[in-house]
Amino acid sequence: MHKPKVTYGAGTADDPWVLKTPSLSSEYQAWRDETLDPPALVVQVGTTKLSYRLQCLDDLTAMLKRHGDWMALGNADEGKPVQDGTVEAWARDAKNPVGGYYGLRKGYRGRFANYVTPILELMGRVELEHGARNNRVRFTTGARG
Repeated sequence: MHKPKVTYGAGTADDPWVLKTPSLSSEYQAWRDETLDPPALVVQVGTTKLSYRLQCLDDLTAMLKRHGDWMALGNADEGKPVQDGTVEAWARDAKNPVGGYYGLRKGYRGRFANYVTPILELMGRVELEHGARNNRVRFTTGARG
């Protein structure tokens, strides 16, 4: 595993994090926006803007800590089937802490695992694989959260 190239921003709209997807194939920006209702993690991919409930950062960290091992990302767009037992499936499951999708913009609620896990890696909370596909994530022992 190697660390992806990241430009560390402050995670604000004026100074966003500049990250790469787990496969290192695409760059995107992300920031927290606590002024929104509900507070959001905003992701900008080219001209497309996605948003997820900000609490996803803590909720995903806690779930991965409980899981205790590697978990497949299972990236998929909204409306596409997801593989059970993946981060993407958890992020849409009615049994997760928000009772369904963490994504806030209908039609753009998928790809959660693709954009949220690199942020947790940046925060030092998880280990993330960076292969061309089929990447996995796990809680980092001794991490915050």
